[in-house]
Amino acid sequence: MLQRKHLSLTCLDLPPREPENAPVMIMLHGYGSNEKDLIQLGPMLHDRFRYISARAPHTLDLGMFGWFPLEFTANGIIVDYEAAEEARALLVTFISKIIAEYRPPGGRVFLMGFSQGSVMSYLTAFERPELLQGVIACSGQLPEKTLPAEPVGEALAGLPFLVMHGIHDEVLPVSKGRAAHEWLKENVRDLTYREYPVAHQISQNGIELIRSWLEERVQKTVGL
Repeated sequence: MLQRKHLSLTCLDLPPREPENAPVMIMLHGYGSNEKDLIQLGPMLHDRFRYISARAPHTLDLGMFGWFPLEFTANGIIVDYEAAEEARALLVTFISKIIAEYRPPGGRVFLMGFSQGSVMSYLTAFERPELLQGVIACSGQLPEKTLPAEPVGEALAGLPFLVMHGIHDEVLPVSKGRAAHEWLKENVRDLTYREYPVAHQISQNGIELIRSWLEERVQKTVGL
């Protein structure tokens, strides 16, 4: 596993056993975490992938980062939407450079986010769906103020989504996952949604679902 700092975002790079023609998954951690988090799931998932885990741009504390600032108030979470847009622009640049360097099949990557990383996954998918092979959104929520106009374009409508949420999530309630499910099922053709009896985390059953979902999508679109 290599740490790379010369791109627009610092990241960890976990190469596959066979680098040639390998699909790429970019992983986006949650608020207060770092690039060492989701990359640990790589060996449990599809073994032909290159996994790249990006570090969010805002430093919160030692080893803690966020994609954009949040303020936690008695009335809920306040989002800095301008900073979120800046983070999306950084992420799009990062994805484009990864595609240019590794040339994954189809010239697109899979994007997997957890919590705030899921929000970034949605933001990127809605803005630049042509860069993506599929989106995995775990324990997140839709960026409701920046939803694309309906009907959505063909690139987004044809993009596969896997959405998972914990029923006992107290950070982002399961209602957030259900709202994402309702919007996506009206706007995209390939949607898988699951709930699990866990808190703000990815369950073992969820990991197994990601693995099988990736296997199916790779066979369909990449041919491995």
